[in-house]
Amino acid sequence: MVTRHTTKLDDQGVSESIGFLLIFSIMIAGIGLVTLYGYPLLLQQQLGAEEKIMEKNMIVLQNDIKSLAYKTVPYKETSLKIGGGSLTVYNSSYSPSSSAITITVSGDTYINSFHPGELRYESVSAQTDISLQNGAVVLRPRIDQGSTNGSVMLAEPRWFYDVNPITNTGTIVINLINITSDNLMAKEGIGTVRMRMVGEPYYNYTENVNSIVIDYTPLGQDYSVAWDNYIKKTFSNQPGLTLGSSGTPGTGSPLTYTLTGPMTLVIKKYEVKIESI
Repeated sequence: MVTRHTTKLDDQGVSESIGFLLIFSIMIAGIGLVTLYGYPLLLQQQLGAEEKIMEKNMIVLQNDIKSLAYKTVPYKETSLKIGGGSLTVYNSSYSPSSSAITITVSGDTYINSFHPGELRYESVSAQTDISLQNGAVVLRPRIDQGSTNGSVMLAEPRWFYDVNPITNTGTIVINLINITSDNLMAKEGIGTVRMRMVGEPYYNYTENVNSIVIDYTPLGQDYSVAWDNYIKKTFSNQPGLTLGSSGTPGTGSPLTYTLTGPMTLVIKKYEVKIESI
């Protein structure tokens, strides 16, 4: 007996429909996996790249300020890309300032509550701030996001200690840079930072100094950890110089550094005006 099979016309497309559904499901699952795992990694890499670019940009601006202050270049202009955040000018009269520095020599106040001002890049997504202040570039996590009150110095200012091998007398040079502007300015995207020197720099040269006290008071933005590490690195274990310190960095409390020993003190103070960004 011969068995006959009858195929309906509707059954011919069933296998093709199942194959299409399987391929479509695999495609949707692949897109979902890429969206779930790949896109956050890509976004994180992009944010890291933008932060690295701004670190380099801030060091470029630091070199511009060095040219104005130490090479007597009258005017500097730099174009840069500001991605993932904004670049803001906080002049020295802005309250609260980032810090206040007081320098006392043998009981006499030479510098009283110097507020340096700053150029600050505030990242929106990476939640970090990069600040150009008093000749240094400092990175700091955003405090309002629950991070610790730490900071690190990416590029150092020009403070140094030199010893005369003949007289065994040290010379301390402290450069203070005041960033000022006519008003509060901020920029996103593509900007051009224009800056120039204002007036004559302040200069003080004092010989036969036995005691120098430097008071650093964080105000608003706390960069005291970075400055504490830098000051101790610069003045610790120097021949003929003793460094004492008090205060706990990162807590918002004032820090005091006492330098003792026969030395000469040189203080230079410059004012740099940001005209536009």
